[in-house]
Amino acid sequence: MATSHDQVESEEDEYVILDLDAVSEQVHIPPNAPYILSGLDTLNPILIIDDKIKLIGEYEETVGTCIVFSENDAPPEVHEETGPSEANLFSGKCIVNPNQVPRKQVKPVCQLQRILRFKLLPEAQPDSTTEQSSMKPK
Repeated sequence: MATSHDQVESEEDEYVILDLDAVSEQVHIPPNAPYILSGLDTLNPILIIDDKIKLIGEYEETVGTCIVFSENDAPPEVHEETGPSEANLFSGKCIVNPNQVPRKQVKPVCQLQRILRFKLLPEAQPDSTTEQSSMKPK
């Protein structure tokens, strides 16, 4: 019988890129807006942003493998003094350029095989029986 520890080890995290390029010019998505993403295990997941914008997604296989990176501020570049130098008044470690623009350090987080592309969810079509009943003369 499999234990819960065995089950946890057999489950793998799956990462997916949410591609909103197709809707970015059609609607304004406020930064840090609350969202609900449902149906990830279906063919067409639904994304609702700020309780107003409703999007439908479709999975697309990537060509090759996409790699996702995280970005952190890198510490300043430090070099070890290796020999005497008339220009260097300090011995030991020194920072090369204190006016240097902050650097970023990237690390791979995961590999992706799929992208989830979203488009606007078409509004529900009116029921044909409702249309017919409203068109009947009184």
